[in-house]
Amino acid sequence: MFSPLLQGLILGAGMIIPIGAQNAHVLNHGIKRNHHFLAATICMLCDVILIALGVFGGAKLIATSPTLVTIISWGGIIFLLTYAGLSFRQVWQNNYEENQQLANELKHKPWLVIIATLSVTLLNPHVYLDTVMILGSVGGQFQGHERFAFAVGTMLASIIWFYSLAGAAAKMSPWLNQARVKRSIDMVVGVIMCAIAISLFSSL
Repeated sequence: MFSPLLQGLILGAGMIIPIGAQNAHVLNHGIKRNHHFLAATICMLCDVILIALGVFGGAKLIATSPTLVTIISWGGIIFLLTYAGLSFRQVWQNNYEENQQLANELKHKPWLVIIATLSVTLLNPHVYLDTVMILGSVGGQFQGHERFAFAVGTMLASIIWFYSLAGAAAKMSPWLNQARVKRSIDMVVGVIMCAIAISLFSSL
């Protein structure tokens, strides 16, 4: 039981920790201290549901349709490149002080955070590739209680990571909220999104 759980925890961490749209979103809300734990909770719950779907049959179902896998992959590429483009536009415009004023005005509207977080998660095909396809395919190789333990391990990775990221970003907010630091973060996020998109394209 312990070995599959540990494998799930390690593999889940390896899939979730590298910067992606969800991580960038939670990091951004943590920096702004704008309902960051709410954003983390939504990302975590979505991951838990998608991992469960993948491990307990969803991955096999999707794998039977190469066309569907290709569509999801292309959707992920387009989404990642779009997100990268938005990050690079922020770097180019360099209007972080104006954006901070707007963020302060919207800070007390949790429904906006909920909608934005669900959009970044559920409209991002790359999330389905990571959780349903990859984690689901590996988890599907286990049987019985071991499969359940693997799923729990991957879910724990998501829970630990998103809450840690939100808390750390909020804690370091005075430093991370500086315009030059936020500009550097946007640049790094954009480059990583492009790298992931290229990796997905290479696997087609």
